[in-house]
Formats: sequence, structure tokens, C-alpha cells
Amino acid sequence: MWFTGRIRFLEHPELPLDNNLAENAIRPVALGRKNWLFADTQAGARATAALYSLVESAKANGLNPATYLEILFERFPYAETDEQIKALLPGYLDPSKTN
Repeated sequence: MWFTGRIRFLEHPELPLDNNLAENAIRPVALGRKNWLFADTQAGARATAALYSLVESAKANGLNPATYLEILFERFPYAETDEQIKALLPGYLDPSKTN
């Protein structure tokens, strides 16, 4: 039974044969890893990780990352409720407003 995962694509031809999409999505993180060695503090490293997470989440949700960050930086300081903050997350924004 060790081979069942390896032939799963034969039963479901719509499944991709590789994980290129996943690898391409994390490539910027892997390339930036050496730069993180120079984060002066843990807070700086956390901020970098949060920024990478926002950018990659924006991409995954079909948003233009630069435009998304502009919207986020303009609106976030004025968000007062949890609902207003949630509305600024990449999964809740309309991609047509950021492309």
C-alpha cells in the first residue's frame, strides 16, 4: 500500500503531477532567508515575517501586492472594530479594486 499516493493522479487526472505552484510561492521566502540573518531584533524578524505573509496572502488571493499594501497602510490606522480590520485582510478584499 506504500504506492497509493504515487498513483493518485491516475484516479484523479485533474491533480497536478508536481508541486511547482507551491515551490514558486515560497521561493521569495527561501531567497530572503539569508537576509533575515541580519535582523537586529526578534521584533524586526517578526515584522519581516508578517510583511512576507501579507504579500504572499495578497498574491494567493489574486491581489496586486503593491496596491494591496497601499490600501492597507491608508485604511488600517482608521480601522476601529474587528470587522473593519477583518475587511482589510487579503481574503476579504475585492481583487478588482487592487489590480
